[in-house]
Amino acid sequence: MTTTLPSPELIASFVEIVGSANALTAEADKARYLVESRGLYRGTTPMVLRPGSVDEVSRIMKLASATRTAIVPQGGNTGHVAGQIPREGKADIVLSLERLNRMRDVDPVGNVIVADAGCILADIQKAADDHNRLFPLSLGSEGSARIGGNLSTNAGGTAVLAYGNMRQLCLGLEVVLPTGEIWDGLRRLKKDNTGYDLRDLFIGAEGTLGIITGAVLKLFPKPLGHQVAFAGVGSVEHALALFEKASSLCGPALTGFELMPRLGVEFTTKHIPGVRDPLETVHPWYVLIDISTSDSAESAERMVNDLLEQGFAAGLVENAVIAANETQGKALWHMRESMSPAQKPEGGSIKHDVSVPISSIPAFMKEADAAVMKAIPGGRICSFGHMGDGNIHYNISQPVGADKQAFLDRWREINAIVHGIVLKYNGSISAEHGIGQLKRDELAEIRAPIEIELMQRIKHAFDPAGIMNPDKVLRADR
Repeated sequence: MTTTLPSPELIASFVEIVGSANALTAEADKARYLVESRGLYRGTTPMVLRPGSVDEVSRIMKLASATRTAIVPQGGNTGHVAGQIPREGKADIVLSLERLNRMRDVDPVGNVIVADAGCILADIQKAADDHNRLFPLSLGSEGSARIGGNLSTNAGGTAVLAYGNMRQLCLGLEVVLPTGEIWDGLRRLKKDNTGYDLRDLFIGAEGTLGIITGAVLKLFPKPLGHQVAFAGVGSVEHALALFEKASSLCGPALTGFELMPRLGVEFTTKHIPGVRDPLETVHPWYVLIDISTSDSAESAERMVNDLLEQGFAAGLVENAVIAANETQGKALWHMRESMSPAQKPEGGSIKHDVSVPISSIPAFMKEADAAVMKAIPGGRICSFGHMGDGNIHYNISQPVGADKQAFLDRWREINAIVHGIVLKYNGSISAEHGIGQLKRDELAEIRAPIEIELMQRIKHAFDPAGIMNPDKVLRADR
């Protein structure tokens, strides 16, 4: 694998494939591709290639394979574990999929959409909506995240409770292999048991096995009824008990159940323009409840009212508000989705994307809170997330007045504390963001040796030259 700068002749060969306008070599032009959103990782690259077709991607990979040149695929550069960032001081070439952004087909009868991997998630949602269908993946970064990156990280978002993550939302893929060969797996079948499921190998592989260039995505009928409620609760235990009632009462109509702390509400109302506290009273914890029904708006309204009545009667809900219209519902969701960026003005933030069994959430958070506060007196814990699927974004903002860099320098130490407790409860250190560079070495430590060995065998089978996104997920041989 090439680790020195490509020769002028090799660079010229890559430029010839995509054209000079789509081969970026100036530092100013490359800059936005080389740093991830939180600024934790910065990479270097001799060039950024922006192919405009699957054939161009194939030709790039054939040349890269022949010359053993490392390639780093990148979508919208919204990832949080630096899986899309080239290594610093190496000769990795960034391959951006942003020009592969064509909607190939929308089939409302078959409930599928076929799209290029460079399509922006929000555009996929709109294309589905234009055909009276729903594509349910929803993320805070949906205005810039691209569907290939969503697939490569097996993204989850806020609707996993009802619809699953990207692995459940994809029927077929088109992938360019490290050799430049193209695998056309764009099948639209819900039932297909013909051999190994190659699709699921590439979903969640973070571009280490090949480059996803197209996908068949599942669509769903749009709900006829939709209600969003926001409730104040006294504890995480009360939130969990309310979730149990919601699951029993609403069944598959429960499409979201989000947990938020008081601190998160304070951060968002302070730092995010237009966000206000929906409740007049202050509560230690809050839940956002999203209900979607297939029959009528009346049934959704009846369901949310019944749930809140039961919650009040059981002493679980202290105060609540129901969105009067879609605009108010979106405002409530905007508060939840703003909790991560709202921490940034408060200084350094050490973040964790973890999951534990739903019933273990209160015990995990109690134990993690105690351990973190012992390690960082004055730390401000802002833990929120998808209670309905066990995914908690367990974040710690620096103590007021603390040195930001000194706080961030303890990232690994605090990760080890929190992740150790996660594993005690049989959880996962990466719920929806992937492994990338950030958690690569930790993965090797916590997984059984046979699991790492099997992953390495798969990697070697698909990419024997080690040119596909090296040092992501698994440490490169060299």
